[in-house]
Amino acid sequence: MVPHDTEQALSLLTDRPLVVLGGAGVSTDSGIPDYRGPDSTARLPMTYQDFRSGPESRQRYWARSHLGWSRMKRAEPNAGHQAIARLGANLVITQNVDGLHERVGTSPLVALHGRIAEVICLDCGQVSDRAALTSRMNDLNPDWAARHAHVASLPDGDVDLAQTAGFVVPPCLACAGVLKPHVVFFGENVPKPRVQRCFDAVDALAAADPRHAGAVLVLGSSLTVMSGLRFVRRAAKSGTPVVIVNRGTTRGDDLATLRLHVGTSEFATLLAEHRAPRTPRTLDRWS
Repeated sequence: MVPHDTEQALSLLTDRPLVVLGGAGVSTDSGIPDYRGPDSTARLPMTYQDFRSGPESRQRYWARSHLGWSRMKRAEPNAGHQAIARLGANLVITQNVDGLHERVGTSPLVALHGRIAEVICLDCGQVSDRAALTSRMNDLNPDWAARHAHVASLPDGDVDLAQTAGFVVPPCLACAGVLKPHVVFFGENVPKPRVQRCFDAVDALAAADPRHAGAVLVLGSSLTVMSGLRFVRRAAKSGTPVVIVNRGTTRGDDLATLRLHVGTSEFATLLAEHRAPRTPRTLDRWS
């Protein structure tokens, strides 16, 4: 039997245009840990300023990220990713960097914080494939993965490793500059065009008659950081309904029209079944 609050949410969302905002909770069923769930370990991710501060900080980052990426790239999309792709949303905004929405053809899609499968040079701006860098790191650090196979994985595609001395970080092949994952670090701004595209999609949900307005559906995000919360605030300010599905409290709970403490995969699958059949559109550039 479907709980009453879930029935209310399904009724509200079944026939409305949607903008979906997804967080780390969408990928937990794929084996990628989240940041702030009930079983999460408190942690302080490296900031952009720390990364830029010197070679030692970058060595610490890459030594851990090299191990974490080797695991994350093996993750497979789960039922929640598949269901979100079938919703026919006006836009899916993911705060995740794992690329799993892209794997199932979700479109249109904005990867708000970028994709960890790409690398950018901070000196010349060249973007390259993470797999090529991984191969170079394996060659320069041949026993690193075997020595640290036991360490726990963390949400950003890194691992819980304190001792990183000795790890060799290769430079950019084009200019010998500093390489960084093509993702938005804490302390770094999301590119303005990416943000504006999300605002435009949220604004387009508003209607003069609230009965015909679209809705924002938040899945698996605590909305702790402003990069995602701002879209919920924008929707609430315009009177657009907001449904938040997340285990545990969120920073946007007081803005929600409906609030569900259920699994994201479970709810997204139910919603996909209730909405008219939709086929994922041609894969859109992730923005």
